[in-house]
Amino acid sequence: MTGPERIDASQIDAVLVRRLVAEQFPQWADLPIRPAVPGGNDHRTFRLGDELSVRLPSAPGYVPQVAKEQNWLPRLASAVPLPIPSVRGIGRASDAFPAPWSVYGWLTGEPAGTASIPDPVAFAVDLARFLVALRGADTAGAPAPGLHSAFRGGPLEHWGDEMRDLLLRVEGRERDVAAGIWRDALADPFEGPPVWFHGDVAVGNLLVRTGRLGGVIDFGCSGIGDPSCDVVIAWTFFDGTAREAFRGEYAADEATWARGRGWALWKGLIMLTNEPPEQRRLARRVLDLLFDGA
Repeated sequence: MTGPERIDASQIDAVLVRRLVAEQFPQWADLPIRPAVPGGNDHRTFRLGDELSVRLPSAPGYVPQVAKEQNWLPRLASAVPLPIPSVRGIGRASDAFPAPWSVYGWLTGEPAGTASIPDPVAFAVDLARFLVALRGADTAGAPAPGLHSAFRGGPLEHWGDEMRDLLLRVEGRERDVAAGIWRDALADPFEGPPVWFHGDVAVGNLLVRTGRLGGVIDFGCSGIGDPSCDVVIAWTFFDGTAREAFRGEYAADEATWARGRGWALWKGLIMLTNEPPEQRRLARRVLDLLFDGA
C-alpha cells in the first residue's frame, strides 16, 4: 500500500518529525522538537524550537486539509483582525511519511478551555468580530463543503440519518425537545451566497493572551458555505450575557441561530457517550442549555 493510506498515527512522534525536518528543512535540523500540549487529534502538532511548529495529518481523511490550509491561510490572514497560523514550510510526502505536512509559525497563547478570561463578554465580542471578518473574506476559488471540511458549512440534512439514531440517546421530554430543535434547524436552510466559515470554533482552537482572544488556529474544517456551524461556541462555551453579546456582534438572524442550535445538538448528542468523562459532562451542559432554552 502506498500513499496517505499508509498513515499510522501511532508512529507520529518526535523522532519522525526530526527525520522529516532534517530531510526537507535542514536549516531547522538543530532546533529542539517536542510535542505540543494539547497536541491535536485530526493533526498532530510538535514544537520546533520556540518560534515554529510542525503539523502532520493523523489519518488519510485529514490529508486534503493540509493543502487547503497551506493555500488559503496566507490569503485569509489579511482579512481577519487577529493572528492565524502562518505557513513557513510546505512538507512533501516521502518514504518517512506518506502525506504532505506543514511547518507553521508558533502562535503564543493558552487555549480558552484552560485560560483565565476575566471578561467573558469582551471575549465573546472579540470572537464574533473575528468570525464576521472571516465571513467577509474573498471567496473566489475557495473550497465548498465536503470531506475536507467534515461537511461543515453544508446542509444539515447531510446528518439526518445519523440524527435519527442520535435522538435515541435521550428520552421522554428531552427527546421531544431535541426533535423539535432539529426540525427548526432544517426548516430554514441557508440560501445566501457562500461565505467563509472556520468550521471548528472550539475552546482548543481559541488562544488567550492577557485575558483576551489573541489568535485562532486549526482551519482544517474551513471552507465557504453556511457559517452557522461557527455559532456552536455559543452553547459549548458562553453563558448568559456573553452568549447574547456574541449573538448580537455576530448579527446572527433567527434562521442562522436555529441552524447553529441544530449543529450544537448534533455535537452534544455525539459527545454524550464520549470518553473521557469530561466530554460527557460538557455534552450534558450543552444539551441542558439547548433544552432549557427551547
